[in-house]
Amino acid sequence: MASAKIPDPLVRRHLIEKELAPAQALKVAEAYLAEGRSVEAVEFLQKAAATEQLTELRSEAVGAGDVFLFRAVAVAMADPPQREEWVEVAQNAESAGNLLYAAEARRLIEVGGI
Repeated sequence: MASAKIPDPLVRRHLIEKELAPAQALKVAEAYLAEGRSVEAVEFLQKAAATEQLTELRSEAVGAGDVFLFRAVAVAMADPPQREEWVEVAQNAESAGNLLYAAEARRLIEVGGI
């Protein structure tokens, strides 16, 4: 079975702006995920109402200390991050040696925002 192709940037923008059937949105999201492009998959997972996949990505983002993926997933889920999650993101980012992500997570803890 051939894998789904990732759309070029212009096509991606058009897909984001128009109505998509959940199955089509999920197919595009899975193509991005297969290529390790999680942040780009988030909007399509949201369009597909793929709560389970978004929840899994959120957990992966916390575990990896990935501030930007974590923030994107939280927004897509309309579920603001809890302080404890930000603390864990900061700690995991620092453990991974990503001091910029750790600093950004700590800044967001202080301002209480997404």
